[in-house]
Amino acid sequence: MFFLRELAERIDNDWNAVQADLQTFHKALINKNAAICNITIDAANWRHIQSTLVDFLDMLPAHNPVIHNWQMTLSDGFEGFSIPAKVNYVGKAANIYDSGYKFHGSALVANKLVRTGWLWNRVRVQGGAYGAFCSFNRRSGVLGFLSYRDPNLLETLNNFDQTGNFLRSADVNHEELTKSIIGVIGDLDGYELPDEKGYTAMLRYLIGETDEEMQVLRDQVLSTSVAHFNQYAEAVDYVKNHGIVAVAGSKETLNEANLQHANFLKIMKVL
Repeated sequence: MFFLRELAERIDNDWNAVQADLQTFHKALINKNAAICNITIDAANWRHIQSTLVDFLDMLPAHNPVIHNWQMTLSDGFEGFSIPAKVNYVGKAANIYDSGYKFHGSALVANKLVRTGWLWNRVRVQGGAYGAFCSFNRRSGVLGFLSYRDPNLLETLNNFDQTGNFLRSADVNHEELTKSIIGVIGDLDGYELPDEKGYTAMLRYLIGETDEEMQVLRDQVLSTSVAHFNQYAEAVDYVKNHGIVAVAGSKETLNEANLQHANFLKIMKVL
């Protein structure tokens, strides 16, 4: 948002510099030597368009691509973004691989149970939030919790922090476990139209994910037991103890949180 505000001002006052930036982006992005084509088509029609595609690629500028290492810099402290709203958007996240956790497919089943059970009941039903969920990226290791249109703040963060205890004490029957497993398998292998299959294949190519690795993941999901939840709970506790908090809400709500916990949030007005 801050970038867009600055950009709008630069467009009005310094268009030549903005145009130079766009040309730099264009040079970095449009490069025949770094291009990958994702094409999903039958063999007969591929023969009709192959030469056209080759001609198009030959028209693109070509230069040696430069690989850059992206180092993410996290903000110091917890942030509170002041907006004119009566509800909050509460988030907390951490990279659980930093705790030493090694990914196992059962984590996806545990997260499914957390979303449909713990967070649904505690943050949405009891807490009155419009929604709450957790997300885990198995490639980056980032586990995040988020609520939206939430009348609470500190109470929601406390519920996030109790997720590990929920997993340890969850009394999950066979039917509930089976539903969560089926849900995860559906996420991994959902129905796709041909263009979606092609896009998925391209992503797996870029990531370097093999069919054998995907089958190992499926096997781990299908063999998930309640015992796996206890193991995953230790990794979830890492978010409780080391997670970064970001909240968007009213100035009054953010100030109240700072009154209850001194210097809890660094407040910034955005709207």
